[in-house]
Amino acid sequence: MLRSPVYGKVRYSPRCDRRARDGRLTRVKPGMLPAFDVETGDLNVVIETPKGSRSKFSYDEETGFFTLSKLLPAGMAFPFSFEFIPSTRGGDGDPLDVLMVFEETLFPGCVVSARLIGGLKAKQSEGRKMTRNDRLLARPVLPQDYSPPKSLRDLDQHLLSEIQEFFATYQRPMGKKFEVLGMLSARDAEKLVRESSEQK
Repeated sequence: MLRSPVYGKVRYSPRCDRRARDGRLTRVKPGMLPAFDVETGDLNVVIETPKGSRSKFSYDEETGFFTLSKLLPAGMAFPFSFEFIPSTRGGDGDPLDVLMVFEETLFPGCVVSARLIGGLKAKQSEGRKMTRNDRLLARPVLPQDYSPPKSLRDLDQHLLSEIQEFFATYQRPMGKKFEVLGMLSARDAEKLVRESSEQK
């Protein structure tokens, strides 16, 4: 476990190391981590795109690399860090998406222990059909005292509206529609993750 003078224990990739039969440590790709930490029960999320970035990065499951996948229109940027939950599959066939409600900038590849606070139950167009593509919201688990949101009720409603508008606007240049069907509670969001987990 690495340590930081600011955040204490920092999990960049401690569980990405696995000891082989010959005793040597082998590197495990971030996408192979379990959705939930087996020791703490906290959610594992892998950062793809940092807060404030116009560049959209995507994780390549085959190579384990992070690649530049698109550029947002001028004037647009990710309001918070955008990440995925490893070992899960959503309705679109990709790992579940998460937006980290956290003001500090994180970096692609960073593994963060998190807790769900809720999500947007949504669907978006994939070709000619609409597919479920929910956006979950989470906050990091940190060792020092701070006051993170614990549910959607703790978020400013204007901020929640801005998040919804961001995802709808973000899809338009690609000719896609994004429609919010409702809100997910923290419990509903966790249930969705567990149902979508490939390592049940």
